[in-house]
Amino acid sequence: METKLAIFEQKEIRKVWNSEEWDWYFSIVDIIEALTESPNPRKYWSVLKTRLKQEWSELTTICSQLKMKARDWKHYLTDAGNTKTILRLIQSIPSKKAEPFKMWLAKVWDERINEIYDPELAFERAISNYRKRWYSEEWIKQRLKSIDIRKELTGEWNDRWIKEWTQYAILTNEILKSWSDMTTSEYKDLKWLKKESLKDNMTNLELVFNMLAEASTTEIIKEENSIGFEKIKKASNRWWNVSGVARKQLEKETGKKVISKNNFLSENKKLST
Repeated sequence: METKLAIFEQKEIRKVWNSEEWDWYFSIVDIIEALTESPNPRKYWSVLKTRLKQEWSELTTICSQLKMKARDWKHYLTDAGNTKTILRLIQSIPSKKAEPFKMWLAKVWDERINEIYDPELAFERAISNYRKRWYSEEWIKQRLKSIDIRKELTGEWNDRWIKEWTQYAILTNEILKSWSDMTTSEYKDLKWLKKESLKDNMTNLELVFNMLAEASTTEIIKEENSIGFEKIKKASNRWWNVSGVARKQLEKETGKKVISKNNFLSENKKLST
């Protein structure tokens, strides 16, 4: 299950979608931080769990532990609850934000239901968010296309028994390195990024070359019908350098580097000065 972020009053709340139960699971620690603004939400949850156990509350027994991505980009087992569990949790936390949070929770659910039945809504919401952050229309088109290509690639990986997050990370890292000659962490360091999305800070050309690498990978594993991590990696290794060769040829012809140190934040700062 992929970790996604939702925002409540400028606080990030991690969530994952359980397709079998057809429900969202939210990080309990993140919710406690958003509701209480505690400087140590993990300690708050630990104390609350102890009190709930003493009261024979079943709330602690119906919480799940799910792997969620943390700020260091690694996945850790995290106490999580589905919508019903979170609504019960809110009753145990004294907070003036309880009612606004319930409304926010309903809104998150409503957006999910609408997007399931009409996927275009998810794209429309993404477009709206990018426009609010002053991305150009040309860049937005490229970014949405890159999302589409990425979904096709990960769909093929999933169908071909790529299930573990570490395998996705390794293959993704190799694809990026094939055309940029940098790992994900090296690329983010170049652009002075921390937790920001790398792709959201790529230029048009960078997005194009990354799309070429991912699209060509998708085609070759389909053509060779590769199954399993090792076979997919072996089959793809022969073709991952296609976009790398193209990038170097373009740089030779134009005399300009494709890979830029600038990220969206620095470019936006230039526009505002």
